[in-house]
Amino acid sequence: MTAVAVPEDLTGWLAGRAGRLDTLEPGAPVADLEPLRLALDGVRVVGLGEATHGTREFFLLKHRLLRFLVEELGYTVLAMEASVAAAEAVNDYVLHGTGDAAEALGGMVFWTWHTREMLAVVEWMREHNRAAPPERRVRFAGIDPQYPAASIEWLARHLGEVAPAFLEPLAALGQTRLGVDGPLDPAVETAARRLEDYLNARCEEADADAGSPRDADETGADAGSPRGADAGHGSPCEAVVHARTLRQSAVLASRPMRHADPQQTVIAVRDLFLADNVDRLLRDPGVKVAVWAHNGHVMTGHHGGGPVPAMGRHLRQRHGDAYYALGLLMGEGEFRARRSRFGRPDPRKPPVRNRVPRVDNATMVEARLAAACPYDHLLDLRAGERPDGVARWLGARLYVRGFGAVVNRFTYKFTFTPTVLADDFDGLAFIRSGTCSTALPAASR
Repeated sequence: MTAVAVPEDLTGWLAGRAGRLDTLEPGAPVADLEPLRLALDGVRVVGLGEATHGTREFFLLKHRLLRFLVEELGYTVLAMEASVAAAEAVNDYVLHGTGDAAEALGGMVFWTWHTREMLAVVEWMREHNRAAPPERRVRFAGIDPQYPAASIEWLARHLGEVAPAFLEPLAALGQTRLGVDGPLDPAVETAARRLEDYLNARCEEADADAGSPRDADETGADAGSPRGADAGHGSPCEAVVHARTLRQSAVLASRPMRHADPQQTVIAVRDLFLADNVDRLLRDPGVKVAVWAHNGHVMTGHHGGGPVPAMGRHLRQRHGDAYYALGLLMGEGEFRARRSRFGRPDPRKPPVRNRVPRVDNATMVEARLAAACPYDHLLDLRAGERPDGVARWLGARLYVRGFGAVVNRFTYKFTFTPTVLADDFDGLAFIRSGTCSTALPAASR
């Protein structure tokens, strides 16, 4: 790591801007969150990041932030880094009480969300919606096209006798795991586009017959859900939304992890689709969206400082300051993640406890935050003056911790992610110490 000069006034600047968090408990009074009201003025999309997917305190704080966004600022959608198709079962629960919440979370396949902490979020959403007027009810939406089995099953029922011809070439999409299985044959993308074109034509015919021509994005996709307000249940245009999910999934599944052109990789295409699916939620002008994802997705820069734009970069380019990226960092502690050997995880093995020590290095953002503010806090990086030395530090190449669902068993403690704070985040939340998230029973996916 290259040495970074720490300006004399940095500690004072950070300490002066830090807003102490009185607690992480979701149901606590929100006086300590009030500075967010000003910071988020004019913002329609908030990216709620996290340095790990398996830290309990990140779940608690994001639950608390979500309640503030919904109850105080009128946010109406929680958009998760989770399966578009499978998240519909969770949405059915939070809106209508249909089904079982824990079972719906398990059905999203991502082990990261099958936790007691996430279950508490979903149960709160259900309780909020029981009493809220229709325009203030909060929806749960997936924005990741991975694991589209629920869309395949829906289309199998909808298409009837022509279903095998369209869906048999796409069957592998329901089980493909990015980073574990190799890329599928590009023919799967061709098959998915053929299905989408067929259903788009049927949707246009149905709209013409009804005398109100509309495209698929105006007939339900505005809600980011196959059951949007304008698409009748089981309608041809609802089918288009499922087909779009399959097309996105097919593109992902047929892309390599590495390529001479970085824009052709899984990482590049996935973040583009994440942003596209957030945008579909925003087609309703009254909607405000909280996006729950990893720091590496919500940030407004590029992955690892390279050429691939993150989801948040796309959202910043499209929405300007109406998008706010809040990164969540941890000083030290534990998190759950699967461990890989020789570059590949074993999906049959459950996530395990991993621990990272406190760091004390001028290039580490967490070390500077801990030195300035040795307590849990929020830090807005947008407003206010920046002395020259602080501006240089914010514009320098620094490092943060960042772990996804999988870590390398031998090197994760020494792995850091480059960041330029001025380019990547609008705000930070710092947790002094983290503990492992709590798995729900049978969360081994």
